[in-house]
Order: sequence, then structure tokens, then C-alpha cells
Amino acid sequence: MLAETCVSLIPGVTQLLADKGYDTNEFRAFLKAHGIKAVIPGKPKRQKRIRYDKKAHKGRNVVERRFCRLKDFRRIATRYDKLARNFFSALCFAATLAYWL
Repeated sequence: MLAETCVSLIPGVTQLLADKGYDTNEFRAFLKAHGIKAVIPGKPKRQKRIRYDKKAHKGRNVVERRFCRLKDFRRIATRYDKLARNFFSALCFAATLAYWL
């Protein structure tokens, strides 16, 4: 799973906020094996309810709003840049501009 690879590349992760799309037993086992607390709500069809920190999960909304704000910049949303370094510099510029506006 790509999420496991991404999580393993970030050192010092203690808690992971995610949406219902990441609610799988395998991913939860991976997080538990690496000592990461999963703050992931269970899917509605899950037979056994899984408890999660609802207060911490509400903080995920802040991250979602930041990504939405960055996507207001057309260059970022459509990724016109072919090189990763150009896209990253445009992303940094857009993030700085969004912060100050």
C-alpha cells in the first residue's frame, strides 16, 4: 500500500489522522507495529466498531482546508510544471502567498 510507504518515510510520526478510506486491518496493523496511533474512523459497514479520538480527528479539517486553499492556485491544481523542483518551488510560493493573504 502506498500509504505505508509514505508513512515509513516520515521519521518521528506518533499519530496519523486519516479519513475512512484508510480504514483497513492491514494498515492499522502496520501502524500499530510501528508504534503509531491511528486516528481513523471506521467504515460504516465494519462489523466491529473501532474507537478513535474524535477531538484529534476534528483537527484534520485544518489540513484539508489548507490543501483546498492551495488548490485555488490554478498552477498548483493542474500541475503545469513538468519538473518536480519547479512544482515544489511554485507550491512553496503559493503556500507563502496563501499564508499572508
